[in-house]
Amino acid sequence: MKAHFTTAMQPLFVLMWSSAFIAGIIGVGAAPPMMVLVGRYVIGGTLLLLYAYAVGARWPRGNTLRHVVIAGLLMQIVQFGAFYTAMSHHVSGAIIALIQGLNPVVIALFAGFLGETVTARQWAGFGIGGVGVALAVADQSAFSATGLVLCLIGLLGLSIGTVYQKRYAPQVDSRASTAVHAAASAPIAVVLAVTTGQWQIWDVPHFAAALTWIVLVNSMGAFLLLNAMLRRWDATRVGRLFFATPAVTALLAWLLIDQPLRPLTIAGLGVGLLGLVLASGRSAARTARPRPVPAR
Repeated sequence: MKAHFTTAMQPLFVLMWSSAFIAGIIGVGAAPPMMVLVGRYVIGGTLLLLYAYAVGARWPRGNTLRHVVIAGLLMQIVQFGAFYTAMSHHVSGAIIALIQGLNPVVIALFAGFLGETVTARQWAGFGIGGVGVALAVADQSAFSATGLVLCLIGLLGLSIGTVYQKRYAPQVDSRASTAVHAAASAPIAVVLAVTTGQWQIWDVPHFAAALTWIVLVNSMGAFLLLNAMLRRWDATRVGRLFFATPAVTALLAWLLIDQPLRPLTIAGLGVGLLGLVLASGRSAARTARPRPVPAR
């Protein structure tokens, strides 16, 4: 059973992560982006803390806790604050997924910092995967310069946060680290919502539906899987899964919110899959002296 679940982790993660773009668009259509952040982390953080305590998760302490908090703020507040705000500027979920799909390339640039070596075959896979990502959303509507900058900020938050956690807190219990990420983000989200005046909801039913999905499936399920995979595999192997999210997002948008699925999107699916296959080789670990274990 455990072996089957490990095999299913990667496609399940891609599906759960991709659905976040659809739920996010619905959410920011019903409330301001910072209010979506508040709901995501106040509710999600509470549930994750209760879950982690219930299952007896081992909590990080000392410097390790500080590293987990920093990684969490990058992966949560910076990433989703920027992406939700971009959605409120009418940037489509597919475009955001396209830019987020560059995550494995950014992570690969930091591979040396993690003691990993990216092979020529993996670089080729990254390049082909990037072409597939571009094809999958090439016919989407244009977006503003502000939207582009916000998307790039969100990408950097995710990529740097992933690398930071892999470098400084790789062995932390994934259930505890996910709870810490959300709990640490909750007060920051509240402050952002209050200071920007984004403290209202104009479509309660749609907001509640989107938030339920975001909290249970995205904040809890997807990030529990992400942190669990970061414990098992190297960062480039985990990062390359993001190449699949734009095409899957386009499929979900077609099925759920009636966005058209055009020939370029279908072509992108095939090219992106080829990139994933080429990039599927394991990164080589460099021989180095062991680093001191951070204090807990």
